Amino acid sequence: MHSHLLRRSALPVLRRTVVLSRAYTTSRPTATTATTSPCILCSHQLQPSTTTTTSSSVLPRTRLPQRRTNTAWAATLNKASELVAEAAPSFTLNPAAIVATEMKMLTKNIQDLLSSGHPSLDKVAKYYIRSEGKHLRPLVVLLMARATYNCPKAEEAERRRDSISATINVPITSPNILQDHNPSYPDVDGSVRPIVDSQALASDVATQISPSQKRLAEITEMIHAASLLHDDVIDNAEARRGSPSGNLAFGNKMAILAGDFLLGRASVALARLRDAEVVELLATVIANLVEGEFMQLHNGTETISEKYSPAAFEYYIQKTYLKTASLISKSCRAAALLGGSTKEVADAAYLYGKNLGLSFQLVDDLLDYTITSGELGKPAQADLKLGLATAPVLFAWEQYEELGPMINRKFSEEGDVEKAWAMVQSSNGLERTRELAESFSRKAIEAISIFPDSEAREGLEQIAKKGLTRKK
Repeated sequence: MHSHLLRRSALPVLRRTVVLSRAYTTSRPTATTATTSPCILCSHQLQPSTTTTTSSSVLPRTRLPQRRTNTAWAATLNKASELVAEAAPSFTLNPAAIVATEMKMLTKNIQDLLSSGHPSLDKVAKYYIRSEGKHLRPLVVLLMARATYNCPKAEEAERRRDSISATINVPITSPNILQDHNPSYPDVDGSVRPIVDSQALASDVATQISPSQKRLAEITEMIHAASLLHDDVIDNAEARRGSPSGNLAFGNKMAILAGDFLLGRASVALARLRDAEVVELLATVIANLVEGEFMQLHNGTETISEKYSPAAFEYYIQKTYLKTASLISKSCRAAALLGGSTKEVADAAYLYGKNLGLSFQLVDDLLDYTITSGELGKPAQADLKLGLATAPVLFAWEQYEELGPMINRKFSEEGDVEKAWAMVQSSNGLERTRELAESFSRKAIEAISIFPDSEAREGLEQIAKKGLTRKK
C-alpha cells in the first residue's frame, strides 16, 4: 500500500528515496488505501512505519561521523537551509499595515495594564513586552476581528458588542476590595478613572474592530509573554529575541513572579470583558500551556517505546497544540465571539488559528536545524540540547532506529546531540516537516474561505503563507 505526499513546486529534495509507507502523511486515503486512524487533532493519516530507502547517500547506521569538517558542515547547512530560504511570494498587501493603528498602540496599552507600584516588578513584567518581537498573536486577533466584521451575526449581537466594549476598563468589584494598585489607572475619590487610548473610542464602523477585541489582542500578548518568561526558566535559556533572557537578566525567581503577575493582570482584563465563553476560552489556554509543558518535560517516554510508533507523532502533535496552537486558536474564536459572530463563523476562526499554530510550530522546529544561531536569536541545536524530539527527529526516527534510545534518554549521553543532528540532516525529516507545515497552512486558509472577501481575510491568508518562508 502506498501513501503519497502532496508535492510542492521548487522544493529542494535532500536525497532520493522510495517510501513504501509514511508514518505521518499529508495525503488523504484513497479507495485503494487501507483504513487508518486519523490524528484526533489534525485529521492527517497515521500509518505503521515500513519505510525503506534505496539511496546510497543515506548515512550508514553503524558508522555515524562524530565530527565533520567545516566544509562538510557548511554544505549540509546550506542544503538544509534551502528548505526555508526559498524566494518568498510577491505579496502585494502587508498584513500588519491593515491594522497598523491598532498595532502601534498595542505595546503602550499593555504597559499601562501591567503598571505596578513596585519598580522592580514593573521592570521585569514589561521586559518582553518592550523587546522587539513578531507580535504574531495580537496581529492575528486584530485581523480576525476585521475579517469577521461583515460575517453573519448572532441575535442581539450588536447590543451585546456595544455593552461589552463600554465596560472593558470598569472594575466589577470595589477598588478598595481589589487592592490592586495600578499607577496607570489612578484612583479618584475611591473610584477608578480608566485611561483609554484615543483609538479605543473610535467608531466600530470606521475601524471594524471594537474596544473589546483590541483588549483581547492585548490579553493574548500578555499571556504569551508570561509563557515565555516561564519557559525560559524551565529551559535555562540564555537568549530571547537576540537579548538576554528574562531569567538571565533578573534571575529565576523574579522571572517566575513576573510571569505570574502577567497572568494575573491578563485575567483581570479578561474578566472585565464580561463574556463568560471568552473567559472560559482564555482561562483554558493558561491550563493548556501548563499541560503542554508537562508533556514536553516527559517527551512521551513514559508511554512510547524505543521502537518507532505513530503514537509518537500523536503525542508530539497534541503537545504542540497545547503549547502553541491553543492560544492562537482560542483567541481567534474569542475575537469572532466578541464581534457577535455566529457559531459557524466562530468555528471557522478557531480552525484557522489551530492550523496556523501547528504550521507555525513546525516551521520553528525546522528552523532549529536549518538556520544559524545568529539568525534565529538562540543557540544552535537548542531543541536537541534540551532533550526535545521535534518533528524532524521523529520523521528521521522512521529511517534510523538508533534514534529511539537517544530520544528516550533525551539525548543526554555524550555524542547524542551530534549523532541525532547528523541523522536528521541525512534523512528526509526536514523535507517532510516542511510539507506537513504547508499542509496545515493550507487548512488554515481553507477554514476562512467562508468569510467575505476583504483586506483582512487576505492578510490572514498571507500570514499563513509567509510563515512558511520566515527565518525567525
